[in-house]
Amino acid sequence: MPSMSAHLALTQLVPFAAEELDKNKVTPGVLGFIVFAVMALAVWMLMKSMNRHMHKVDFAQSPDRAEAAPAAEGAVKE
Repeated sequence: MPSMSAHLALTQLVPFAAEELDKNKVTPGVLGFIVFAVMALAVWMLMKSMNRHMHKVDFAQSPDRAEAAPAAEGAVKE
């Protein structure tokens, strides 16, 4: 029987707790800040890594490679 009275007490106390809760004053708290900070740190690290990788890429195309490709294709077709 103790579990029945505990269940009854919980069902009667939950509505009182909901009435005391002011929805305009609810904040995410410490856990929300920690999750946001970890996500911000992850984005910062990804951007830093992307910047490092983008500096390694050579965007300038050498002209001899562009001219050599059609000549090689013509030699193969003969």
